[in-house]
Amino acid sequence: MELWQLQCFLTVAEELNFSRAAIRLKITQPPLSLQIKQLEKELGIPLFFRNNRHVELSEAGKVFYSDIRQIFDDLNRAAENAQRAHRGEVGTLTVGFVGSATYDILPAVLREFRNLYPLVQVLLHEMSTPTQIEALHQKRIDVGVLRPPVTDDGVCTEIVMTVPCVLAVPKNHPLIDRKKISLEILSKYPFVMLSRKTWASLYDEILARCNPTISQEALEFQTVIGLVAAGLGIAIVPQSAINLHTQDVAYLDLHNQLPMASMGISWRKGDHSPLVKAFLQIAKSTSAN
Repeated sequence: MELWQLQCFLTVAEELNFSRAAIRLKITQPPLSLQIKQLEKELGIPLFFRNNRHVELSEAGKVFYSDIRQIFDDLNRAAENAQRAHRGEVGTLTVGFVGSATYDILPAVLREFRNLYPLVQVLLHEMSTPTQIEALHQKRIDVGVLRPPVTDDGVCTEIVMTVPCVLAVPKNHPLIDRKKISLEILSKYPFVMLSRKTWASLYDEILARCNPTISQEALEFQTVIGLVAAGLGIAIVPQSAINLHTQDVAYLDLHNQLPMASMGISWRKGDHSPLVKAFLQIAKSTSAN
């Protein structure tokens, strides 16, 4: 059996008229009749009862029509699904993200992505930047939302957001009343630092600029801010963290003296997945607004 023969059969079964079926198929009636005869011969059964004025399906033809109609519906559905997958409209996207992305760019990106691609399943995994790079190589995630720089030749990274850092201090801290704060003054006070395991470049830059006295370290900014609120020290955090513990923490702008904090999107080099491309484009457009 060939697909063309089955298409001819379906058309005749729907029209119950060889002339109309031939017009739909854009062929003449003789080759259409030949296709039906060859199909019946191959199956060894009559599919139609016909005379000069009347065509009807045999009982076997009715059963055959039902099954072949379902097969063609499945084929059409498969073609549509493949086309949607090519356009990035269906499938699964596994995203790794640093914890601080949840109060930065990630919520807005996910909202827009789900709005544009409602049939795509998004799987989220919180992990540090180094763990995301490893997970990309192991194909455990498709895309990472992380903190640059990334110096891995097997991974592509594009920075999608850059914000200044601010100084987080307890609400009763003496630095709040100072009109001007220099980086040299900061070394007098204990620091709560985000662990180097979480964000190595920011950790090293704070050490180089401020020569801090480190009293505590934490793996996530939310914990860092919580420790600042408890009075255990001061901290340098991205501006996007300023909505955390606002009753107990003040955020001070040191006028371009502090590092800039970037957020990047990473993916495997050579991965041309339309879902990864769509996620990146949404992240870029969201951060630009």
